[in-house]
Amino acid sequence: MAIKVGCFALINPFSPLESQLDQIKKWGFSCADLTDNSDGACLGVEYGFTALASLDANPFDIKRMFEARSLALSSICAHANLLDPASPSRYGTAQIIKAVKMAGALGVKHVITSEGDPKTAFGKSLTTSEAIFSIAEKLYEPLRFAEDYGVKILIEPHGHISDSVKLMGDVLDKCNSPALGINLDTGNLWLGGGDSLEMIEKMGSKIEHVHWKDLPAEMIPLRGTQFGCGMSLTALGDGVIDIKAIFNALVKAGFNGYTTLEIAGEEAVLKSFDFLKKLGAE
Repeated sequence: MAIKVGCFALINPFSPLESQLDQIKKWGFSCADLTDNSDGACLGVEYGFTALASLDANPFDIKRMFEARSLALSSICAHANLLDPASPSRYGTAQIIKAVKMAGALGVKHVITSEGDPKTAFGKSLTTSEAIFSIAEKLYEPLRFAEDYGVKILIEPHGHISDSVKLMGDVLDKCNSPALGINLDTGNLWLGGGDSLEMIEKMGSKIEHVHWKDLPAEMIPLRGTQFGCGMSLTALGDGVIDIKAIFNALVKAGFNGYTTLEIAGEEAVLKSFDFLKKLGAE
């Protein structure tokens, strides 16, 4: 498999998942991720204005949804809050386990998560070592499930711990699981003050999926103070991040698999897709 480019399945507001996948297929992509999801039922899904998938659904219904459009399901997103105290209202350990089970049932290799930004006084007060412990503790059981289901959980740079190349390494060491790897997010890592080229050089063998983002020059003052952004309006190659150098470094490191565009707007999406294809992606 060459480096394959898929699309983030939240591209059209107020439309169901089926419509998102129809648009992604129309644009010429061969794969997409399962982006927004939660357990239980959702009113927006019932009434057709939300692209959320239930983690309690029959996973093969989701598989059939993708197969009907000849799209491969590249990964399941399970971005979590791993720093605040566990609560039924927070996406965390229980939801990641459900995502792993769904991935295992469907033969999807990767579930992507991150620690997120703490919202509570408790989470904000954690020391660095306490934050790493919190992440490892909340991932302990999901990683056991992942090992048994043949799935990899990938941590994405999307917080003050994972946006540091050193601290990302400390998390991997603390978790000490063969089922744990990295999803490189080029925009999030840059925005949080990290360096994609450094992460590839030091931990390239752990990187098994990529989220592509480029960011505009006006975000330079925010660097190191903001952790993560869902999508970018800037086409790859038009921003301040050296996407070409990152792509080439990934190839040199032996990366070979699925990647996802987290770009909003048809013109920016198609320009970004073309940019990566010219570098050798599919």
